[in-house]
Amino acid sequence: MPRPSVSLSLAAMLAAPAAFGAGITSPADPAKRATFDILAAEASRDGDAVTFRMTLAATAGSEQPAPVGALAGAPVHAYVWPTSLDPATVGFEGGTGVLALAATSHPDFDDTPLEDEDGDGDPKNDGGPWHSHWVVLTPSEECGPGALSVRDIPEGETPALPKTWPGLPLFIDSPGYVPALDADTVAVTVTLPGAPADIGFDGVTSALRVNANVHAPLLCVTDVFDVASGDLSLPGKVE
Repeated sequence: MPRPSVSLSLAAMLAAPAAFGAGITSPADPAKRATFDILAAEASRDGDAVTFRMTLAATAGSEQPAPVGALAGAPVHAYVWPTSLDPATVGFEGGTGVLALAATSHPDFDDTPLEDEDGDGDPKNDGGPWHSHWVVLTPSEECGPGALSVRDIPEGETPALPKTWPGLPLFIDSPGYVPALDADTVAVTVTLPGAPADIGFDGVTSALRVNANVHAPLLCVTDVFDVASGDLSLPGKVE
């Protein structure tokens, strides 16, 4: 899927509030990889707990990226819910981009040092199992025309970061929320105390890749498989 239109929509999201709807439905597309073909994106709220869900055209999480054996050039697969929330809601520096929740898999590196996802006693060797992150997305021409990236932290800068920031020079958080993958659905429940009543969201499936020189930008979005709304307009509304 072409990236420029997605990036332009992201830039618009940074400049203006989104229109809200309810859940988002998207028709099946046989031309897309079924496990990343979004049929619906939804979110529900119970007090401070918010559950984000995505329904796919095939088994959720059934395709994981093939390892390359190094951090440089490492691939990432992701189910992503961009939101209207300011990054400060979860502890990042405010006004720095679009806050998104992601369920990711990347067997070449581990970015959840506080969690032992595979239960083998070593919390530093399990990037492959699906796990969650908060990330801040921003347009990045360095990743390619119209591309996006996870926002970098330049050397010498000390922005506000969540307590569970994993130490990478990125606007990324590893809060330990475990994705639930059940047949064609992936869901992540997070805690958002003090979040506004109206939260806009969208659903995106994508591939990312660590830059070959492991430097600015560190993590680029390389492919957008599907966007639930078609244009990243955040029409979903947390119910």
